[in-house]
Amino acid sequence: MASFKKSFESLKGTGHSAAKGVTDNTVEAAQEAIQQVADSSKETMSAAAQEVSRQSQASIGKAADKASDGIKEFGQSLHTK
Repeated sequence: MASFKKSFESLKGTGHSAAKGVTDNTVEAAQEAIQQVADSSKETMSAAAQEVSRQSQASIGKAADKASDGIKEFGQSLHTK
């Protein structure tokens, strides 16, 4: 009976170790997946921010050109009067 109990305790310990290993591997895989999603999100956000910045600069440039043209036209109209 003692031998049976010893074998059972050994098996129980092995089962516990295996379960812990599976849990640890699952947690590690989940952490890696979360990190990959976070990295991907950072890249996407960075690309989106760069595009918004580029479009903003283009809009500002167009507005500045229009303002400059308006000032030139105003100046020319003053000279002709």
